[in-house]
Amino acid sequence: MTDAPRLAETFEEAEDALLSRWPETRMEPSLDRIRAFVELLGDPQQGYPVVHLTGTNGKTSTSRMIDTLLRTLELRTGRFTSPHVERMTERISLDGEQLTDEQFVRAFNDVAPYIDLVDRDQPYPLSFFETVVGMAYAAFADAPVDVAVVEVGLGGTWDATNVADAAVAVVLPVAVDHAHLLGDDPVTIAGEKAGIIKPGSIAVSAQQLPDVEEVLRNRVHDVGARLLRENVDFGVVNRTPAVGGQLVSLQGLRARYDELFLPLYGAHQAQNAAVALAAVEAFLGTDPLDAEVVAAAFAETTSPGRLEVIRRSPTIVLDAAHNPHGAEATAAALEDSFQLDPLVGVIGVMGDKDAEGLLAAYERVLSHVVCTQNSTPRAMPAAELAVVAREVFGEDRVSVEPFLPDAIDRAVTIAESDTSGSSVGSGAVLVTGSVVTVGEARRLLKGSR
Repeated sequence: MTDAPRLAETFEEAEDALLSRWPETRMEPSLDRIRAFVELLGDPQQGYPVVHLTGTNGKTSTSRMIDTLLRTLELRTGRFTSPHVERMTERISLDGEQLTDEQFVRAFNDVAPYIDLVDRDQPYPLSFFETVVGMAYAAFADAPVDVAVVEVGLGGTWDATNVADAAVAVVLPVAVDHAHLLGDDPVTIAGEKAGIIKPGSIAVSAQQLPDVEEVLRNRVHDVGARLLRENVDFGVVNRTPAVGGQLVSLQGLRARYDELFLPLYGAHQAQNAAVALAAVEAFLGTDPLDAEVVAAAFAETTSPGRLEVIRRSPTIVLDAAHNPHGAEATAAALEDSFQLDPLVGVIGVMGDKDAEGLLAAYERVLSHVVCTQNSTPRAMPAAELAVVAREVFGEDRVSVEPFLPDAIDRAVTIAESDTSGSSVGSGAVLVTGSVVTVGEARRLLKGSR
């Protein structure tokens, strides 16, 4: 039996109480605990329609686009995303704004009396992630919101968010990540992610590998849902890199929207925009959207830590890619949208990631790599990462700085002193490899912008 959870008076107390629970990396595949929890809370997730997102990469950017579109259409939104870049409050947003510390404490205290009841009744206690999901669903019901935009934490079928039944289930590109938990091939992983498609859902899928698409088709058939596919039912018509982002023309489900300015970089973000547009059209029904509203929504989309230029002189770019599929998209976007030469990488990855695959994706765009590590126990030691990096980049293109601030300083020095670049002052730094690494770098660098 556990002690009754204390009520929090400050954000720090709420954060500490949540972090004392099972971490997100520890999984026991069952929805029993979260179902018991939301049942005690009155099943708040049934009080509003849900747009539910899964996929290997792009969930947070796409959910932010969907949220912005829905708000521009004057709907009240709740948004749940994970992991956070800098602060836990980012995970729960109302009307596009992350909860304030006071709202976060209130959301925690609202559910705290029920946590102990679930802990006592279940073989395992509620995890950190399950508790935050319950907080989000309850906060959205309390607001109340017109629609909740919810990103899965991991997988789909057994993810705690999956106690909600999606009106629209969004499946972004499926590749290999979290192989030790989800499986080591895209088809197995797709079977897990397809679990968010429920009877009556409209499934909106990004372009997938043929075998993955077949998994989704089978799921849609089995549960009586409907499938809309990128490049069949909607898609990117064209895109042109532009200052501060790109101009995109999108074919929606019912209309074409031309020359939309998207202040995010890369073909993958244009694809995310097409998926977001289709998801909103599917959610709203039959009429085309107002073109000016769509243009206004995309123009104000932000996605912190996703090819985000955090500093100039020299340019420092942050990108949260943490698997080969994500790194490949980032590398392509760097070639497409930036003239940065030399570009020096500061890379810190988690110990359970495919570091070699990630480094290989970046090899063609990075002149040098500084191997580092973030402050979490899960981080791969910098020296260990450097062994892998030397295999990919060669001895002369790899440095090691275990302390992240030192790694950034070293990378800046290399970028500014390398005279092989095409012009004076064109050297730049990319910080990448993990959401945590990027979050810690963002906190360090925001003060020096």
